[in-house]
Amino acid sequence: MRLTDFKALTFDCYGTLIDWEAGMMHALGGLVEKSNRKLTRDLILEAHARHESAQQHQTPTMRYCNILSVVYKRLAEEWGVAVNVDECEEYGQSIRHWPAFADSPGALRYLKKFYKLIILSNVDNRSFSFSNRVLCVDFDAIYTAEDIGSYKPDDRNFVYMLEHIGNLGLAKGDILHTAESLFHDHVPARRHGIANCWIHRRHAQEGFGATMDPGQIPKIDFRFKSLAELAEAHQKALHNSEN
Repeated sequence: MRLTDFKALTFDCYGTLIDWEAGMMHALGGLVEKSNRKLTRDLILEAHARHESAQQHQTPTMRYCNILSVVYKRLAEEWGVAVNVDECEEYGQSIRHWPAFADSPGALRYLKKFYKLIILSNVDNRSFSFSNRVLCVDFDAIYTAEDIGSYKPDDRNFVYMLEHIGNLGLAKGDILHTAESLFHDHVPARRHGIANCWIHRRHAQEGFGATMDPGQIPKIDFRFKSLAELAEAHQKALHNSEN
């Protein structure tokens, strides 16, 4: 299996292309200060993952910005902080300020020359529009949780993607699912027989951050520490195939 074997890259967005952990930590700063608790970065992100995953399971058709508002309320309750509706809604809208990883725009522009680029993300369409601006690339298709009515790792999201890529002239064997989250992306991708590429952004950190523990680590076809590293590996693979 080679990187040059594929016609499309299907991307998770948050944690892979967008530095959602940095965005979360910045937006949660005031709440953490009010808590008067010794909350490490890992504890904050793990609590966020727990509440987010539970809410997505309980209300799969709720828009992601509203999921985030509920998560903020649950975190405040857990940490003993009184908050109002406006504060919760403000956190729900913070996704528009989450930054792209520094290498994402350039790597995406390079990869766009060789692949169709597709988003499969646990997000609502309005929120993703802000992220798309900072990624600076036109995706060939965008499949969101709002479109599908469920959140990854639900199998419905991957079934939806596989059904719709046919409109782009693609089959399952043409796509490489490219993501950071083992829980949301790699475990279900393997269930559906989709080749996968782990962009291990958290390679220098312990734990799983803002995603749930996936349990057993699934089989990984390709693994890189950044999107830039993936682009460099493609360049080498392309060079080798031409010689």
